[in-house]
Amino acid sequence: MLVVDPASHVPPYEQVRSQLAAQAEEGTLAPGHRLPTVRRLADDLGLAVNTVARAYRELEQAGVVETRGRLGTFVAVRGADREREASIAAREYVRRTRELGLSVEDLVRVVRREAEA
Repeated sequence: MLVVDPASHVPPYEQVRSQLAAQAEEGTLAPGHRLPTVRRLADDLGLAVNTVARAYRELEQAGVVETRGRLGTFVAVRGADREREASIAAREYVRRTRELGLSVEDLVRVVRREAEA
């Protein structure tokens, strides 16, 4: 939930940026969480599209969010969260390759081949 105070001396883009950054830092917005589109958030908050776009741009420059083209803008996975997410992906990969009947050597060979591609 974001709130923009029009009477504040803090510019609206900075209010949006700081609230999103704080929520990402606190974990209220989990790593990988998809943010609303710039247009939708601007409409929801009664702001100009460029105001929200600036907030998102500054968050991306700070590494708080990442934009994935047409897929949207997501809370960035950083540090320990990145390793945790990689472990989850690895467990899922191992589970699926075992279902396919691959040995550990086979799955390592597949990962190596894909990493080098």
